[in-house]
Amino acid sequence: MTSTVELPLSKGESGETAARGPRRRAPGRIRRVGLPYLLLLPALILELLVHLVPMIIGIVMSFKELTQFYIRDWGAAPWAGLDNFRVSVDFDAPVGEALLHSFLVTIAFTLLSVGLCWLIGTTAAICMQDTFRGRGLLRALFLVPYALPVYAAVITWVFMFQHDNGLVNHVLHDQLGITDKPSFWLIGDNSFIALLVVSVWKGWPFAFLIVMAGLQNIPRELYEAAALDGAGMWQQIRRITLPSLSAVNQVLILVLFLWTFNDFNTPYVLFGKSAPEAADLISVHIYQASFVTWNFGTGSAMSVLLLLFLLLVTGVYLALTSRGRRASRV
Repeated sequence: MTSTVELPLSKGESGETAARGPRRRAPGRIRRVGLPYLLLLPALILELLVHLVPMIIGIVMSFKELTQFYIRDWGAAPWAGLDNFRVSVDFDAPVGEALLHSFLVTIAFTLLSVGLCWLIGTTAAICMQDTFRGRGLLRALFLVPYALPVYAAVITWVFMFQHDNGLVNHVLHDQLGITDKPSFWLIGDNSFIALLVVSVWKGWPFAFLIVMAGLQNIPRELYEAAALDGAGMWQQIRRITLPSLSAVNQVLILVLFLWTFNDFNTPYVLFGKSAPEAADLISVHIYQASFVTWNFGTGSAMSVLLLLFLLLVTGVYLALTSRGRRASRV
């Protein structure tokens, strides 16, 4: 049996030790807390340089009468105030009327594209839940459109939509006989359909990937219990799958909406600098107003209006979805 001998502490020693203890641990705690922010600092600085600084410059340009005469020294352009914004929202004038038409086309295109992407992606993800031979191969094939570079994929669609020797007209007209004659897909009213097809083909694998990841968090016991209670496949999807995916779908739909509304690469590669009137998306329209007519002041004003619209839509959407989550919890 061993005994321990406690040495008496001198007067004031315990208080000094207690006081010195936290001070010795404080530098280590500060280093542990500050290290993540220090590691993120280069990325934050780069993010500010790439996104925030050009955005501020664009906002300043929207208040200037910046035309081709001031390209060399845009800071010397005269101050226009709100004139560029007045021209953009004057829907009775040619500039405002064209912008309104482009905005309405973009709204219709975005709603259809997001809805079809979500529907096809969710359907494919649900079908891929059951185990069967070749499921891994199908999952990999479904992700090919999302993995391909945008320019390579869209250029391939350009060749497929050719009037004389394109694959689309060959299948629809020559083989199936659905159309009376070969159609022009890259000009006229059919350009909207062509743009929508390419956008959905390119975007639905992302919805498939996100929904498939969300389905992994749903316990299989819920489906087994519902099957024992006599619930069919549609009732299980309606009562179990969709409610369980509500949080995932809220984020997915918002991301798809922002991506599709701001999409510039797809219409630019598909149609070039001058998009047809039926497929005149607002991103290409702002590009034409800025770099084709060399009126950077008006183009910047249109970009600011687009930014304000997207911020408003995002704020309203987040407010409605958060209110719906609180109501469901109650």
